[in-house]
Amino acid sequence: MQKSVTKEAKTVDEAIRLACQELETDIDSVDVEIITEGNKGILGIIGNKNAVVKVTPKVTIDDIIVDFLRPIFEKMEITANLEITHEEDQISVRLTGDDIGIVIGRRGETLDALQYLLSLVVNRRSEEYMRIIMDVADYRKKREETLIRLANRVADKVARYRRNLTLEPMNPYERRIIHSTLQNHKHVETQSTGEEPNRKVVVRYKHASGRS
Repeated sequence: MQKSVTKEAKTVDEAIRLACQELETDIDSVDVEIITEGNKGILGIIGNKNAVVKVTPKVTIDDIIVDFLRPIFEKMEITANLEITHEEDQISVRLTGDDIGIVIGRRGETLDALQYLLSLVVNRRSEEYMRIIMDVADYRKKREETLIRLANRVADKVARYRRNLTLEPMNPYERRIIHSTLQNHKHVETQSTGEEPNRKVVVRYKHASGRS
């Protein structure tokens, strides 16, 4: 919830300045509601009325992210530090702290679900589509490295024995890593098969399309 400040002064500009001063921000970072513009009264003396404004800091994407995640973490009874970084069309949210492994879940399922929901919340209030990447203690980076090693190891087996191999079910993000890693491999090719959430990657020998 954004804190609003109501200020009264002789002019609207002065009331806004006082409000921004209290909020420790500038006019470009706030929304201003003019409650009354005030007037100088008769002859500038009788019936003078001050201007009254209500000033509220503008909601940023970072505010939206924090406001969405904090209550969830409180319900999970964990304390997480949020590091939010912005790129052209991507926002990365990195979580660190003690006992936050629960946010990852089985094979990253909880993390994926939170990332999906956060993306919906952010893009509902953003003028341009932003890709949201959420990570916990570099889990995704470590998982990507593990999957790349797995892909290369399986590809070597398929090439050596000329037999197709099917990997365990993976989410779309993990399947993309396998496909990307092996897309230029000389002896194998990949394809996805099955239905979510049990969709799998099949690593196939290029010259043995009819074999299993």
